[in-house]
Amino acid sequence: MKIPSDPVPGRATVSPVAWLERLLEASGPAAVAAVIVDRVRADPTCRAATVLWWLPGQPQPECHPATRPGAAEMALVRRALDSEGLQLDPALSLLTCRLCRPGAAALLVQLDADAAGVPPERQLPLAWLQLAGRQLQRALELTDLQRSHDRLERSETLQRALLSISDLSGSELEMPDMLLGIHGIVGTLMYAENFFIVRYDAERGTMRFLYYADSEDEAGQPDADMPMARLHGSLTWHLLTGSRPLMGAIEEIDRQLGGTLRPIGPQCRHWLGVPMLRGGVARGALVVQTYEEGIRYSAADRALLQFVGSHILTALERKQGKDDLERRVRERTLELAELNRGLQQQVVERQRAERLQAALFQIAQLATADIDQQTFCQQVHAIVGSLINAKNFFIALVDEASRTLSFPYAVDVTGESYLARPLSRGLSEYVLRHGALVVDRAGMDRMIECGEIDAHSTGTPSICWLGVPLWDGDHAIGLVAVQSYTEQITYGEAEQELLGFVASQIATSLQRRRAADALQHAYAQLELRVHERTHALRQEIGERERVQQQLRHQVMHDPLTGLPNRDHLRERIERSLALVRDTRGARCALLYIDVDRFKVINDSLGHLAGDAVLKEVAQRLQGCVREPDVVARLSGDEFAILLDRVDGPATAAAVADRVLQALGRPLPVAGRELQPSASLGIALGDHRYGQADELLRDADIALYRAKELGRKRYALFDDTLAKNLVDELSMEGELRLALQRDEFQPYLQPICRLQTGERVGYEALLRWHHPERGVLPPGAFLKVAEDCGQIEPIDWQLFERACVALTRLPGHGSFLTFNVSALHLRHADFDQRLLAMIGRSGLAPTRVIVEVTEGSLLDDPERVRGTLERLRQAGVGAALDDFGTGYSSLNYLHSLPLRMLKIDQTFVQALDAGSTNSSTVVEAILALAHALEIQVIAEGIETPRQRALLQDMACELGQGFLLGRPHPLAHWLGEPA
Repeated sequence: MKIPSDPVPGRATVSPVAWLERLLEASGPAAVAAVIVDRVRADPTCRAATVLWWLPGQPQPECHPATRPGAAEMALVRRALDSEGLQLDPALSLLTCRLCRPGAAALLVQLDADAAGVPPERQLPLAWLQLAGRQLQRALELTDLQRSHDRLERSETLQRALLSISDLSGSELEMPDMLLGIHGIVGTLMYAENFFIVRYDAERGTMRFLYYADSEDEAGQPDADMPMARLHGSLTWHLLTGSRPLMGAIEEIDRQLGGTLRPIGPQCRHWLGVPMLRGGVARGALVVQTYEEGIRYSAADRALLQFVGSHILTALERKQGKDDLERRVRERTLELAELNRGLQQQVVERQRAERLQAALFQIAQLATADIDQQTFCQQVHAIVGSLINAKNFFIALVDEASRTLSFPYAVDVTGESYLARPLSRGLSEYVLRHGALVVDRAGMDRMIECGEIDAHSTGTPSICWLGVPLWDGDHAIGLVAVQSYTEQITYGEAEQELLGFVASQIATSLQRRRAADALQHAYAQLELRVHERTHALRQEIGERERVQQQLRHQVMHDPLTGLPNRDHLRERIERSLALVRDTRGARCALLYIDVDRFKVINDSLGHLAGDAVLKEVAQRLQGCVREPDVVARLSGDEFAILLDRVDGPATAAAVADRVLQALGRPLPVAGRELQPSASLGIALGDHRYGQADELLRDADIALYRAKELGRKRYALFDDTLAKNLVDELSMEGELRLALQRDEFQPYLQPICRLQTGERVGYEALLRWHHPERGVLPPGAFLKVAEDCGQIEPIDWQLFERACVALTRLPGHGSFLTFNVSALHLRHADFDQRLLAMIGRSGLAPTRVIVEVTEGSLLDDPERVRGTLERLRQAGVGAALDDFGTGYSSLNYLHSLPLRMLKIDQTFVQALDAGSTNSSTVVEAILALAHALEIQVIAEGIETPRQRALLQDMACELGQGFLLGRPHPLAHWLGEPA
């Protein structure tokens, strides 16, 4: 290695005072090393210099300059680290010395050839090297302390996240809410923007996305089963069928799988998936992936995801068990209701069924109640005893390790002793091997004779015995049993089924309690390690507090203006809101401020001028408030003022006026005099606010309202501003769901011959069957659908359903019209897609007419003309809608391949008023259309007079409420709604 030397001859003179100031100001190892290198290279005997240092646990050193020394130089450095003073190698013209404590840092200097014979102490003064070494030692210790602090914070964050996941999985939240919460927690521990959960049914060979969030791929359809064959060879398929975690880049995983991977969908940069196992078999999986460079998952991320998966699987199985119980209870209730036809017997059976259902739901609730095991067993016994005779009742559990059977709960009128015993060949062991059993005394004797059970292992002989296993997946972990010692009490299939329900709930409760005990043990171990680490850190608390205070000030303040930053402001808002909640009638206020047209200042005068403006704005804002109010810089040209205590909106408005006046004063910058201004949003904080982000959000909404009103003003937040935003966002989500749920339906309005009233065609009109608001016309949702890009898929759904509907109507001569917007006509393949859709519906193309407006022709008339011509050649007609309300260009009539022309309803409705102009216009349109052999349809006919006048003018076709209102297909087929 050749250490870089100065590019020019000569050395700059280094002032000792200036060098010392630089050394003391350096804040990190690299900065201190740079000062040392500059000082060494100023010496005339030194051609180049390098400083090397090691941090604890770091195998390779860092160095300045960044070029790493070769093997010979590193050997000399390591000898220097083990000794004191300067070390000279004349053969290599190298000089080395240790800068601080052994093994921490060293200096490597390449000398001029002429200086190789000079003693080391004359080449470099030891005094300043010792001073520089002490400064470097302090920088290294501070860096190590900061790294230790960061590791502790990460450990505490992980602990809180694991506890939150456990609480969520055991909560009573609905499954989507629980999974969304778990996604949020996982996102705090690793990169999880792209995250999904699948449930796998190996017997059926299907899978389902229970939760799906992906920034690049929307292929996952929650709550929809899909065959595994569709994903054969994909990452998810290998994960579920292989029942083992997969992690790495696509190429790495493909190598792990022997080149059998078949990528599906967008290709990610790194992928991590873990199966959710039960009995060694995958029942589902959790997956995170990233599409960004530089983000990779680790073994710790994999272990965390496996922990989350176990809790999710338990929650899913608990919910499935509850659903199965409810289904069986309903089925049992129906069976009981059909046993008797007599009114009195029906009442008796219904009352009995209601008691049974109530009891089973009580047992289901006990399975998740926060009670100890003994209390749980006692209450289950009491509930079962209210339905069947359960005077003699016990619960037994198997210990696989010791091969024993224990009895955590047992009640027996004979005083039978239920002590733990080795597994043998009793009735209990028979149930564990073969499943549920109900048997009388004679049946027991036959089982003894056949050798299926041992007479010495059955305890006190009973008249009738019923036992049901407790299942953990497909493995029996114990059983629950009842028995009778009198001829009057027997058990049958009904009691066996009831006890089966009880057994499933007991097994679920035991699994949940075991999982909770394991989690508690893990938490205790983690808490012990945290306690030990905390005790060790307290010995350094003095120095750490000083460093933390300095770091906190740097982190919580803006370096340009010196104002508190967003994090600092959020803490102050949290304290103010806490005071507001504790003090009746108290309120605070937040002013969100944006400097108008600040980008113009940056672009015109440069960033230095922009920084000067921001500093002046910060000073002026501070002059507008009093203690303890806070002025903060949030980002860029955004500031905020927190008024700690206000009487009402008037107080906040007065401060806002002062801010506008202060910022409106002329401001000299870069030789120019600027006239700055600002827009403000105000939100009043009261007891309704729980978090700082809520107050920031509402103030930001008010700020954008002020900008919409013309800037250089303020706006006060109210509930109307929030409701408008929430309503629009809510409707966007509802529109997407409506597409998935097929809630958009075509309503057909008839087109009739005016002379006879015969229906010759229909116009398809869009309606939304909203599950809560009923049938909605397009005006209620069309604008939101256009803004969020949903209008095209909605239209295509309408087109296809309308074509299918027409094939079901009687007669083969009627035609169908529907509106095609300019948005569709901008696509070059619109005609191909439309013809393919018509072909799928089975409707003849000659029965379809697309309606276009004059406005849709303005974008590119030639392209639209070509599209309509290709449709005409395939048999699809075109109609010009709302003729007379736009440009009414005659060029359209003779140049476009039109089959029909629709007179706008405004002209038709004016006929009732006796308007001569309207009659003249309608007659002219009819004459022109007839001359061009174009059919005419009059829209909006609502009165007999309008119909008669149009007939007199030789108008052949019409539509409107007089002739027929829009109705769904069932109405025109005569089917019940």
